[in-house]
Amino acid sequence: MRIYIVRHGETDANKKGYAQGWTDDPLNENGHILAEITGRALKGIHFDFCISSPLQRARDTAEIILRESENSISVSFDDRIKEMNFGSFEGMNISNGNVISFLKKPVFDYRFPEGESINDVMERTQEFLKDLIAKDDDKTYLVSTHGCALRAMLNFLYENPCDFWHGHVPYNCCVNILDVKDGAVTFIAEDKIYYDRELAIDRYKDN
Repeated sequence: MRIYIVRHGETDANKKGYAQGWTDDPLNENGHILAEITGRALKGIHFDFCISSPLQRARDTAEIILRESENSISVSFDDRIKEMNFGSFEGMNISNGNVISFLKKPVFDYRFPEGESINDVMERTQEFLKDLIAKDDDKTYLVSTHGCALRAMLNFLYENPCDFWHGHVPYNCCVNILDVKDGAVTFIAEDKIYYDRELAIDRYKDN
């Protein structure tokens, strides 16, 4: 069993440095380009199933990757892999103190007003991934999600789960590849990008 987990392409909110969360923004032009490059790089890989967050940026990323990799399968959706809900902080610039703290040294049980905590996101995303891993079949899956959701989903597999961001916020359209055999999970690739590394800007860290 092999699982490809991708973060969505760039949005205007990403480019401007806003906390996006459940706000349903589309990909921008660069986001489409990054997804197209990623899809072409995955050409030759046969995906049996594709599961996406229902938010448009993740859904569109999945559809572009499938098209460019020449996989003619439908996309199913799972609310458990939506991005973190930032509540009343959605739409705020990351220069806001609470958002800076979240990005630099997050507190796992801090819940954004009217939103979620990291623990909340880990609970739902890891439930999703563990359900998928439990299938332990011979199929290949594409999963399209979000930056915080991706880190939350994989947290229990990292050597140091206390380092939530695992060094940095995942780059747009980065791909994590998991191999599953007899219940054991192995990383084949972590945060792999298929476009020019100079374009992989961690705008959150830079701020």
